[in-house]
Amino acid sequence: MPVDNHDHDHQDRFEERLGEALHQAGGAYETDRRALVAAGETRGHRLLLRRRAAVVAGVASVALVGLGGALLVPGGDDGRQSVATGAKTPVASATPKASYTGDELIGILEKLLPRGEFSSPQARGTDDRLPPYAQVVHDDGKGKAAVAVGFDRVLPGSEQARQTVECPDKVLTPYDGCVVSRLSDGSALRIFQGYEYPDRRADTKLWTADLVTPKGQHVSVSEWNAAAEKGAPVSRAEPPLSPARLRTLATAAAWLGVVDAIPVDPKAPTAAPAQPSGIDGGAIASTLVSLLPKGVKVVARSGPDSGYAYVVVDDGKGRSLVQINVQPNMSDVEDQLFGAGAETLADGTKVVTHKEPGEKGGAGVVMWTADTLRTDGFRVVVSAFNSGSQETAATRDAPALTTKQLRAIALSAKWRGLG
Repeated sequence: MPVDNHDHDHQDRFEERLGEALHQAGGAYETDRRALVAAGETRGHRLLLRRRAAVVAGVASVALVGLGGALLVPGGDDGRQSVATGAKTPVASATPKASYTGDELIGILEKLLPRGEFSSPQARGTDDRLPPYAQVVHDDGKGKAAVAVGFDRVLPGSEQARQTVECPDKVLTPYDGCVVSRLSDGSALRIFQGYEYPDRRADTKLWTADLVTPKGQHVSVSEWNAAAEKGAPVSRAEPPLSPARLRTLATAAAWLGVVDAIPVDPKAPTAAPAQPSGIDGGAIASTLVSLLPKGVKVVARSGPDSGYAYVVVDDGKGRSLVQINVQPNMSDVEDQLFGAGAETLADGTKVVTHKEPGEKGGAGVVMWTADTLRTDGFRVVVSAFNSGSQETAATRDAPALTTKQLRAIALSAKWRGLG
């Protein structure tokens, strides 16, 4: 895997997790029609549903307030583990350098890892236009495993900083464990134990540790139970570093000096933008439940994420995920969403329905959607799946709701009362 091959699967996957800096350098998401239909495009062009399923981006009940403030760890029944205190505080490097080469980063990483054999080193130094990283294949005698560490900066108090240290919603991103800790200096650390493929089409495990300091320094460690994250057979039952060792590696003193050596973009914002005031997700979920047809039972629902909600329903034939976005001021995407085949109602509202494969890759999953746009740009788009999650295989032939029922939900006058 050459370091300068930016189209390689590894580059795409690993650098995506490093944050917005890479997007600005050419790795930005491209908005397509299905993404718009499935999730909607919020102000700032954030693909709500697609990014919720990412490891870094998720709908979470764990919220970090400004990174320097309190870490809120509410209880939940999704199997998530959360820890608020007791973690080690990273200490700045005693001998900071102006820059680091890729070879130096490889040397630091190998020194910090347990004893073993190392091969296939890859790295990029701090003077490159893209964020620095280092990766090696480590063999401790129990099987080869890829281990990588990446570095960038996030804006303190920003949505990106918050999402980096959140545990994703298990309905949207299946995983085995997630722990969020607040360190004594106000830094936040997330330890995540999941899978390279959330739909489990391969047994490759992906465990990560993300550290974000109050200054916005971001250190991201990733490890797999294979010699490569994709395309390599599983070589051991689990990645080599336990959650405790992941924590130790992510909080190593040397890494903060690497982040500090990354050149500062003079055009980068210096303050987090005010978050747009969207429609409360809790109110959306409650309204959605009130509009469901008789005979379906709600077995799970989302938290209060702005503008978005989901429920998982069961009509006796298996679980079915139903998700919805309620968004004002969406007239600017009308041409992308509603083509010549769209229906226009007497009041000018545009309606379109779709039956498509599920976009996340779960085997046999289909997505049925009703998308509506009022004349003032008020959009309601609702989708149903033939599985309780987009990431898992289909559990039934069709979604629990028909496109006619989805259409009726999207056109309900109740949504106007929310925004």
